[in-house]
Amino acid sequence: MSMNKSVLPLSALLLLGVKAGAQDSLRTARLDEVIVTANKIAQKQNATGKVVSVISREQIEKSTGRTVAQLLNEQAGITINGALNNLGTNQSVYMRGASSGRTLILVDGIPVYDPSLSNSEFDLNLLALNDIERIEICRGAQSTLYGSDAIAGVINIITVRQDVDKPVNVKASLAGGSYGTIRGNAKVYGKAGKLSYNAGYAKLKSDGFSAAYDRTGNEGFDNDGYNGDALNASLQYQLSNELLLRGFSRYSRYKADIDNSAFIDEKDYVLKSKSLMTGGGFTFKKTGVVLNGNYQYSEFTRGQIDDSVYISPATKYFKLDYFGKAQFAELFANIELGKGFSLLQGADFRYSSMNSYSYYMNPGPVDPYNPSESTFKDTSLSQSSLYGSLLYSGINGNLNVELGGRLNVHSRYGSNHTYTFNPSYRINYHLRVFGSIATGFKAPTLYQLYDAWSGQPDLKPERSTNYEGGIQYQARNFRTRAVYFYRDIKDGLDYNYITYRYFNFGRQKVGGIELEATLQPAKGVTVTANYTWLHAQEQIQNRVNQQDTTYKYLLRRPDHNVNVTIGYNAGSRLYVSVSGKYVSKRYDIGAGKDEKLDPYFLLGAYAEYKYNSHIKIFADAQNLTNKKFFDVLGYRSIPFMFNGGVAINW
Repeated sequence: MSMNKSVLPLSALLLLGVKAGAQDSLRTARLDEVIVTANKIAQKQNATGKVVSVISREQIEKSTGRTVAQLLNEQAGITINGALNNLGTNQSVYMRGASSGRTLILVDGIPVYDPSLSNSEFDLNLLALNDIERIEICRGAQSTLYGSDAIAGVINIITVRQDVDKPVNVKASLAGGSYGTIRGNAKVYGKAGKLSYNAGYAKLKSDGFSAAYDRTGNEGFDNDGYNGDALNASLQYQLSNELLLRGFSRYSRYKADIDNSAFIDEKDYVLKSKSLMTGGGFTFKKTGVVLNGNYQYSEFTRGQIDDSVYISPATKYFKLDYFGKAQFAELFANIELGKGFSLLQGADFRYSSMNSYSYYMNPGPVDPYNPSESTFKDTSLSQSSLYGSLLYSGINGNLNVELGGRLNVHSRYGSNHTYTFNPSYRINYHLRVFGSIATGFKAPTLYQLYDAWSGQPDLKPERSTNYEGGIQYQARNFRTRAVYFYRDIKDGLDYNYITYRYFNFGRQKVGGIELEATLQPAKGVTVTANYTWLHAQEQIQNRVNQQDTTYKYLLRRPDHNVNVTIGYNAGSRLYVSVSGKYVSKRYDIGAGKDEKLDPYFLLGAYAEYKYNSHIKIFADAQNLTNKKFFDVLGYRSIPFMFNGGVAINW
């Protein structure tokens, strides 16, 4: 199958980079970063065969004016549907073409998920970008170490800064921009003796634009605003040379105006969401042994209210409340066995529960109120797991192998298991090859099983087998990685758009290629680029009738996705960059049949100037050409957006 011509510029860039890298092949290559997500232990990135990308603190600081979802949407293998819509839009994370709820979100290494959401995913709207220190993205099936929701990969959002030596440090920023948008944050952190601390607050407020798209342009759709707050605090105490204790708490909330549906406005429809996550843990280190324990308690509350100031044709008054609760506990250890072998073994327990309440008043022809209500009684699921992973590093560190397995005992589905085999080999100082085979298990969520309108209690678990192979090259001024992946899913979980219920489809096969490159062709100039190609085939019930059919595309996920950024450091104070994003055609649910969404190209720019070592001013612009495009059928995507402000680091 031939690829789209849109990839040719990127291919040329990669070839040019190989030549530049070869010229520097005798120079010392940049050392790999230390990562923790691949195997739950601190290790050099070149000591694992897993595909891990790191978004550094510097990259995050140069993304001021964007959201967490928008930053992730620029990474290889990731599409976040809703990232480029109005603030407060649902953020669906698609990694390597997998459906929402198949990418596990971690915050400081601990899974976060809302049991009341349909796919038990985590709402990225609840995270503030300015609270994040770095992000590690581990692509490919990670179910052996991280459980059932890690079918496509793991995104670890790290908020605690480790390289702190002063008692008091202050970071703050304030920005304003298009559509009355205001962004602000303040953080205090430090280390005094054995105690380290971190506390922060972030604010995001916007008048917004209409979430629904006005096809006629004269229907008077109102703007849909957003108002969000995020607070977090954490403590670490080094009780002894061996034992570190930690505790944390995070609270987030937001209120977003939403519309009735695609192409349909609503004047008084409001979504409110809030979350509380709190817990603690410890790390115990002794010669050859590192033991970690974590516990987290989470609560999620969501509500939708249509208060009847404006009466739509279908509803006079509508109220819907959801409450989700989750508990997570784990204990795992890494033991050095000698002769290049180490053993990671652990156990975890997950408990989820949810309930909901809805109340309607419909403008019926006889009774103008016609009230009705429904209650989803508190329902729960739990799962206990044992897992282990044998790691080997030999032949002067050139060969690395991981062999792991996991046993899950689910409260509804009983015992099941997954495994991982992941070898990698460094051919020389610059070139490394790697591959993996891993299985995945995805249990139906509480919502999918028991929701009064769409639930299906007879759902079976989703099972998958995942294959991966690739090559990585690095030199002083150039790095590149090419990966091929393939995933085969049986008894997949999906939503039936005819019966409006969840069901198990027959089979889904997704293959693809990810290309990543970072090039420094001249002093002060850095070019980063990535390209993702998806090739999918799924046997699923037709979205026009009840017959089974084979689709060769995935809803809302493009076959081709390209991201390029060119940055220039003009001395030590001024930095400027331009970025481009290309997304090929996609399909979305339409009236009776799927509708094609046109491809688009977006252009962005960023600039910052450091007045001194403590103060910088910055400006960020998105969609410079004011391109009209759609990621969700019937909902408006971002027009030209600008914001600028000042940041303080003391």
